[in-house]
This record gives sequence, structure tokens and C-alpha cells, in this order.
Amino acid sequence: MKLQMKEHNQPGLLFTFCGLDGSGKTTQIELLSEYLKDNGFPVFLTKQPTDFVRKSDMFRTYMDQPDHDEYEYRALSLLCASDRVQHTYKVILPELAGGSIVLSDRYFYSCLTNLRARNYVQDHWIYDVASFIPKPDCAFFLDIPVKTAISRVRSRPHEKTRFIDVELQYRLREEFLRIAEDCGGIILDGSKDPIEIHSFIIELINEGRVLCKG
Repeated sequence: MKLQMKEHNQPGLLFTFCGLDGSGKTTQIELLSEYLKDNGFPVFLTKQPTDFVRKSDMFRTYMDQPDHDEYEYRALSLLCASDRVQHTYKVILPELAGGSIVLSDRYFYSCLTNLRARNYVQDHWIYDVASFIPKPDCAFFLDIPVKTAISRVRSRPHEKTRFIDVELQYRLREEFLRIAEDCGGIILDGSKDPIEIHSFIIELINEGRVLCKG
């Protein structure tokens, strides 16, 4: 099945950034935010899932521990999907209605990616939920070799010993690429110099291929 999101029809713009941890999402969001602000655009930064989910015992168990027997992943996915719907309607859409350019660190694509990577391929409910989610004006996908992504994560002082399911990262990467292709997302080579990646994004913007409403 294919994600069918709805057009948001708001004066603002929604740009989303997805990819593995360590792929460079945060760096590109910061660079783009600075560029847009310098050029007079109102910018709103956000991330999904929100801290409501990120700080939950269930989420932290899957992120930080190898033993997940205490929780069912489908339950976590439903929690994340619910959080994304709430966040979309109470945070993102109001900002878009006010004319902001919203830059989101992860989006609904990540929810689907994680389900697929964990072999929950028959969970068609995720597509029903997606039909209520606004389609981004541009969906960026940062792609990077798994080993490089893990190395970057390990270089962070607070994540040197963090649990990482390495085999899962390979499956996640494959699914991100599939979804990007299916939804018409823009795949960015996260292994390139950050400024080079940023320049490519700006090139798209200046060509009118992204800021089509601007």
C-alpha cells in the first residue's frame, strides 16, 4: 500500500526531514532555518514524536535497551501515531495557517518506516491514519551508510554507550529509501559535506521547486 496524505491548503509551508539517527537531519534543519530567517521567512521548528512519547517508559525501552519483551511494538507505534496526529492538528496546522514555514525533525514517514522494518507489513491501519495527516510541501530524506550513521551517534558524548540495534538500522535505511521513492520525497546524500547538502536544498528553493507558494 501507498501513503495517501491530504493537501493542507494553508498559506505556510511544511518541510520534513527523515532518516537514520546520525544522518544529518538536525544540521540541515538548523542551516535551512538560519537561511530562511535571514531571508525574512517566519520559521517554526518542531520534531516528532514529541517529548510526551520520547520520555515514556515504552519508547525509552525500545530506544535504550535490547530487551523489549515488556512491551508490544504495535502498541508503541499506535502511541507514536496518536502523538503525531495530536501534534499535527494542535501545533503544525495552526503554524501553517499563520503563514510559518514549519521544519519538522522526522514525520509520519518514520512511523511507517519503523513498522515495515520490524515486519509489521500487514498493519494497514497506519495508512488509514496517514489519510488525515497533511502532506509536506517537501519531504527530505537524508540517506547515509549505516556504519557512518552509527559512528556519528557514538561520537556524541551522551550516546557513546547507547543501545543500537544494528541490523534494524539496515532495514530502516532500506524502508526510508522505498518510502521516499513512493511519496516523491527528495533523497539527500547525508555522507556529503553538510554545506554542500545545504547548498543543494537552497538551489531547489531558489529554482522554485520547493518554495512554490512563496
